[in-house]
Amino acid sequence: MGVSTLETILIDDAEYLHGSDDGPPRKTSEDIIQSRAQNGFACREIPVKETKKVFRSEDENGYKMVNQYVHLGKIGSGSYGKVVLYRNIKDGKLYAVKVLNKPYMMKIRVVRSETAMTDVLREVSIMKMLNHPNIVNLVEVIDDPNIDKFYMVLEYVEGKMVCDNGLEEATARNYLRDIISGLMYLHSHNVIHGDIKPDNLLVTSTGNVKIGDFSVSQVFEDDDDMLWRSPGTPVFTAPECCQGSAYHGRASDTWAVGVTLYCMISGQYPFLGDTLQETYDKIANDPVQIPDDMNPQLADLLQRLLCKDPGDRITLQAAAEHPWVAGDKGPVPEFFCRCGFGRRKRNDFREEVQ
Repeated sequence: MGVSTLETILIDDAEYLHGSDDGPPRKTSEDIIQSRAQNGFACREIPVKETKKVFRSEDENGYKMVNQYVHLGKIGSGSYGKVVLYRNIKDGKLYAVKVLNKPYMMKIRVVRSETAMTDVLREVSIMKMLNHPNIVNLVEVIDDPNIDKFYMVLEYVEGKMVCDNGLEEATARNYLRDIISGLMYLHSHNVIHGDIKPDNLLVTSTGNVKIGDFSVSQVFEDDDDMLWRSPGTPVFTAPECCQGSAYHGRASDTWAVGVTLYCMISGQYPFLGDTLQETYDKIANDPVQIPDDMNPQLADLLQRLLCKDPGDRITLQAAAEHPWVAGDKGPVPEFFCRCGFGRRKRNDFREEVQ
């Protein structure tokens, strides 16, 4: 989690949620999601399955099972749990299952008023709303009150992360178009991802990118995307988030897209110090280093994405139309979802720019 001092700090957003003396209290992400569901704003035709009972067994080969899922092995780990590959015996498909320990999560304070389990439940609530080809799909949640484990059954992306080393421009462009498409969809639905980085951008076997890990994501109301809690991962943190004060979520996500693009092209971070504080100092003060032989259009895009001033930083919508992003395919197309909420937000944006 990005912070403004040498060590991780807890930011108490209670005062921020309380609102000003002149206005009503600020709604939480959970309140906004519940209100949106009650008003029929849902992108999914098939809702996320919710299971309240866990049955443990073994298949005919001795592999452990949780309900209809056969345990095949650990494929990753996160801050609070592990990711395990399971096969569903009913449809034969593979799924990535995030396995979390509820008692442990409830002991971890992420801010004074919330635990890590609060983050998990928020992540589930957000993912229940989403349906986009460039976003990892949540299939089922298994939460048995009689056991300590909490299971999030996700679609399995069998490919890789967007970059291990530098990529060819054409590949980086294709990946970036998918990232922008998925993130524009999120922002049009008032969702801030908060942790855009290569680790959370998975490439399918067909070369499409899917955005995953919504563990620090937030939902905002109307057009107020002001947040307090420090986002994501330090080297992807925007300059305005290094100060420990409020920041605009959409602009900080856009900065992280710029850092990700820089990593995809160069295989390196644009700002990295020997310590956390030095990294933040570089993010806030150092100019981005652009090689002299870089494609001028790409260099221009990076400069605009990695603009220190969030007010002058290029927006995602403008980035979607940037000449380097458009290439031979044209601007990144809009995604038309079945809910009215995202469509209404897109129309609002068109009126603003006209």
